[in-house]
Amino acid sequence: MGFLSARRAQKEESRDFDAFQSIAAQVVDVMATAGVVLDLNNNVLRASPGAIQLGLVQNRRLIHASLIKLVEKAKKTSGAVQKELFLETGLRRDKVWVDARAAQFGGEYVMLLVDDRTESKQLEDTRRDFVANVSHELKTPIGAIGLLAEAIQGATDDSEMVKKFAESMQKESQRLANLVQELIQLSKVQGARVGENSTEVDLAAVITDSVDRNLLLAQQNNIRVVSSAEPGTVVLGDYEMLVTAVRNLIENAIVYSNPGSQVGIGLKVVNEVAEISVTDSGIGISETDQKRIFERFYRVDPSRSRETGGTGLGLSIVKHVAANHGGEVKLFSQPGVGSTFTLRLPIDTQEMP
Repeated sequence: MGFLSARRAQKEESRDFDAFQSIAAQVVDVMATAGVVLDLNNNVLRASPGAIQLGLVQNRRLIHASLIKLVEKAKKTSGAVQKELFLETGLRRDKVWVDARAAQFGGEYVMLLVDDRTESKQLEDTRRDFVANVSHELKTPIGAIGLLAEAIQGATDDSEMVKKFAESMQKESQRLANLVQELIQLSKVQGARVGENSTEVDLAAVITDSVDRNLLLAQQNNIRVVSSAEPGTVVLGDYEMLVTAVRNLIENAIVYSNPGSQVGIGLKVVNEVAEISVTDSGIGISETDQKRIFERFYRVDPSRSRETGGTGLGLSIVKHVAANHGGEVKLFSQPGVGSTFTLRLPIDTQEMP
């Protein structure tokens, strides 16, 4: 009787555990995160679609040594173990940042959960870099203004030196004002959802307004600005945002052009895409610089940027404005010949974010 009872209990225990395995398998299959169930020999018994997509499993084995090490640690621990790891996945060996947790269950199995934190990690790194860059950019003119103020105090008897220091202080103040203004503009265009408040915008009017806002700068630099844009090319979007983008492109062309030269602005439609092109015959941009030209605070010629008060944010703002309107910005440039920036905006804006 005791033997029969033991066998019955054993069968019930086995049936309960089979049911537990089935439930565990179903849970793994519907996981949004990457989940893997392994036996004590590290054979993969079940892997979620997320685990397959992330490239954690191959031929029913884990393929990352760091994850295997975490699983081995879980076998020797009563609770769950957790670690943040960098993994290389796929044929291109893409690097991903993950939060991995492993725990033993049932005495014979290990559950491994892996959350892909790459996007949040990149966002965190971007924010940290942005804060560091802003701090550096603000520190430079603020420090210069402080030193100039001290210099003025020490040169009260020399009117010429006071005048010279005051002019330099005014220049640094303007540089600081430009930086703050462009930081405000960048914050407005980053992540803005234009589609929610879009209106019909005539791109010829955008170009005219953008040229007008650069006339004084063009006169100061002895640059002739020529535009050719017929009214009637209309897109849905944010008028002021588009003016900011085109104005930045024209300003950039003026600043990096040689005195006495010309900046041209044109508008045409190609395959339901409106193209606003700004062309200069300035110093041009090398292939190396072209790869980074749209990065925040990146400057092709730092010395010229300091001289003109450039912040290194203008082209980054243009890129965000284009993306907010479902478009893009293209660059063609040859060193010593000049550059053409083209803002491309879809006429059919149903796909606009």
